[in-house]
Amino acid sequence: MKNKKNKIVVMGDTCINVLLWNIFPQEEKKMNWENNIHLCRVYIPGATFLLAKMIVLATKQEVISPTIPEGIHLGSDCFLYSFIEIKTYPRSVNEGESKVYRVSRFMGVSEVSDEFMAMVPLEKDAIDASIVVIDDENNGFNQNNECWPVAVQSTKTTPLVFYKMDNPIEGNPLLQHLVRYHNDTTIVIINADNLRSKGVNISKSISWEKTALDFTWQLENNPNLSFLLKCKYLIVLFGLEGVIYCENDNMHQSFLCFLPYEFEGDFRNNNCGEMYGMVSAFVAGFSAAFLDYRVEELVISIFQGIREGMSAMRKYFYYGFGVKVISDSFPNARIFEQNLITDPVFEYVQDVKIPNVLNKEYQDSWSILQEKSSASIAQMAFDLVKNGEENVLMHIPTAKFGKLKTIDRIEIESYHTIQNLISEYISSKNANRPLSIAIFGTPGSGKSYGLNQMAISKFSESIKKVDYNISQFSTSLELQKAFHQISDSNLEGKIPFVIFDEFDSYFHENWGWLKYFLSPMQDGVYKDEEGFHPIGKAIFVFVGGTSSSFSEFCGEEIKIEKEKQLFLNKFRDSKGPDFISRLRGYINILGPNQVNSFDQFFMIRRAMLIRSLLEQKFPHLVNEKGIAQIDNGVLRAMLKIPKYKHESRSVEAIMDMSMLTKAKKWEQSFLPPKEQLKLHLDEKLFLRYMMHDAIFSEKVDIIAELLRNKFNALDEAIVVTGDNTSLKWEKMEEGPRNFYRDHVKNIPEAILLIQYDILYVDNKIDNNPFSEKELNILLRYEYKRRKIYDKMKKVSFVSQDISSGEGLKMQIYQMVTLWINALSEANFKLERLNTIN
Repeated sequence: MKNKKNKIVVMGDTCINVLLWNIFPQEEKKMNWENNIHLCRVYIPGATFLLAKMIVLATKQEVISPTIPEGIHLGSDCFLYSFIEIKTYPRSVNEGESKVYRVSRFMGVSEVSDEFMAMVPLEKDAIDASIVVIDDENNGFNQNNECWPVAVQSTKTTPLVFYKMDNPIEGNPLLQHLVRYHNDTTIVIINADNLRSKGVNISKSISWEKTALDFTWQLENNPNLSFLLKCKYLIVLFGLEGVIYCENDNMHQSFLCFLPYEFEGDFRNNNCGEMYGMVSAFVAGFSAAFLDYRVEELVISIFQGIREGMSAMRKYFYYGFGVKVISDSFPNARIFEQNLITDPVFEYVQDVKIPNVLNKEYQDSWSILQEKSSASIAQMAFDLVKNGEENVLMHIPTAKFGKLKTIDRIEIESYHTIQNLISEYISSKNANRPLSIAIFGTPGSGKSYGLNQMAISKFSESIKKVDYNISQFSTSLELQKAFHQISDSNLEGKIPFVIFDEFDSYFHENWGWLKYFLSPMQDGVYKDEEGFHPIGKAIFVFVGGTSSSFSEFCGEEIKIEKEKQLFLNKFRDSKGPDFISRLRGYINILGPNQVNSFDQFFMIRRAMLIRSLLEQKFPHLVNEKGIAQIDNGVLRAMLKIPKYKHESRSVEAIMDMSMLTKAKKWEQSFLPPKEQLKLHLDEKLFLRYMMHDAIFSEKVDIIAELLRNKFNALDEAIVVTGDNTSLKWEKMEEGPRNFYRDHVKNIPEAILLIQYDILYVDNKIDNNPFSEKELNILLRYEYKRRKIYDKMKKVSFVSQDISSGEGLKMQIYQMVTLWINALSEANFKLERLNTIN
């Protein structure tokens, strides 16, 4: 694949990086200087020099690039120098691994002398270069057209150009030249942080959906970025975890490539240092995908190159400058080796098309889950409990906070926003008052659990957790005492992480406690009989006990204007608006119940909760292959019951009340009695969901007979071979009866394709007809099933004496339209599933 010889030219700005680090003496020496800290220094060619070296390693090709002229040493005044302090960091977050050197501080650049070489020219350029790579550090190269590669200067050549641009501005002469003469073969590569430094508002580490939509909106609406729409191919890097690829031809379309279990900044967000040259590593890995490239396969090569570039970046960071800077090779050649076992990026990187919409409501609700699966939520939830999260959610952004996992975009964004707030607060040296955030959710939704997992997993070394249940306080003196304890704990060297549970509970009046929090939140002091006292740095977490959401706490959900005004007057008198103004963020925790009609993913949340509880409480019910041993009926009922009365607590209680300690499988007989189930859910509906398969099996003959009668009642009857229509169902031969039975048994699978399920009810119900689109899906399914059925049985039960294939399709079309009435008469309700489409 990579044996083809390519002429590759690499050109751009140059500099020399000076690495500085300390070595501490290991033993006593004779000389005094030998016992002092040693300052070590090494010169490493950077910018274009480094990029060219990386491309040689990545492509195994000869590269035409600038070289340091003979007679000029690295310490001379001919170069621009960047001074960098390095020290050792863990290779990764795993403890016990060896350490490598990485950047701890960028110290600055040198002043240039009169002998400074602004450009290092190519000794031997190639106008017929097939690939040209440009490293534009905005140090003069983009202004000096005489130094541009001749293949780029020419307006008659068509090299493939990878343009790495560190300063994305419109007035760049080189970019203007490339857009004018080489746009069809130029791929512009920039770093998202360079856009952010220009004031472009693109969210970071919130959710992939928000980052992607922020970027596409800015690209099309921010006048400072309009010049990028002229670039036919644009690649923007978001950390080591994501890339957005844009095509700007006749129409604009963008694609997000991302790692599902990571978000921007996660890979190196654990005090592991920094590295310069990250984008260069991406470009080098990216270029390796184009050695055998063909024009008609350019886009395929781009997506492959993105994966190779992401892999190279991550390994470049992993190896750093090596264990021993002077003796270890830099960059490490293993950065560009492809090994699927040790490098999972190729397997796990997902891509999704970003919707190009201006509708704010749709932007807020768009989810990658919508684009990555065509299955119903119910089927995904079922598979998730049975087979585990890794097998079901591997293509979907999943946030992990300790033991807490969530795929819900709203929760992901809320948790990440709060996490970022806390991280910034902990890092700040000037914070002189507490950081205040609020958590809302229904009782049992897991408010405290989620927050604790996030805090413990991310900030355990910096915080000390303190809990108070405000509803148990009877006087304001108890709250004063709590603030005194918080102030004392601040002296221990860790930031108090204070949870005020049920802060909105009643105290003389609704929201009676709010006024006592105002001064500590705003000024960082509390008052007692002796005066005012400083609290110091602290994180206040206010956990709601009476409101299920922030909007409910504020009264925004009250629809009747008179009631709303009355609420707001009382809320204002209780200092509610003053309290809200001091908050810096909030989270609405979504439990296992459906919040509203827009809440599509509640069944997935249930499934993740059930699977997690099974693994924690009853690990023996998950076999060595990771498959949960649970009866399908039990699982179906646990997932589909409309409401758990006490949310997560009810789910856990039902498990605890079931006889599972020594069970090999969670059978229906192990469930608690109906009277006990009634404490936590609608036990009658639960049993109906649980017995669905058994009830449907019992009713197969009834539905089959009804369907047969409806076939025969048509003006042009659908005739089944061997069916004597004068005979009653009981007198028929088994062959045609089995045809009807098999037909009925396949109805649940068929209607699942159009996101329906069936539920047995007490009385006959009129089901709504299928739409034209739904009928066409069922038509294709039944047509295919009939062909397979006839082949397996070696006989066609339905008469084929119709004029054409279109006639056969019409016959099947009539058959599927009769399902609705047959199911209705058998007391089965067609129930629309919560879907992701």
